[in-house]
Amino acid sequence: MRSILTSTQRIVTIAGVAGSLIAGGVIGATLAGPLAATAANNGSNVQLAAASASPSASAGTFKSNENATHESAESATVEAQENSGQRPGGGTGKFTPNENATHEQGESAAREAQENSGQRPTVP
Repeated sequence: MRSILTSTQRIVTIAGVAGSLIAGGVIGATLAGPLAATAANNGSNVQLAAASASPSASAGTFKSNENATHESAESATVEAQENSGQRPGGGTGKFTPNENATHEQGESAAREAQENSGQRPTVP
């Protein structure tokens, strides 16, 4: 049985299919990335702090996250704080613990005790 396509036609067809797959992936990532970041932001203003060996207000110079995905979900107030060199939220105000069931599963008893007493947690 003889092939309908010549070897040149096969190469061009395979290159076209591969190019289409790559272009579709790039377009999908470009569109879905910001949409996924927006969907993950449910509107709550929960401030997450990274754990450190010795928690203190001056743990070093603040450097804002200027990643495009992060920036797209950021309020103008937070961006203004970052641009002025301030740590957003500043660690002030009333502490409200994250009581999400998934978050609670990974919490230590010491952290849960701090949260229940109204303290900002200093332990993981």
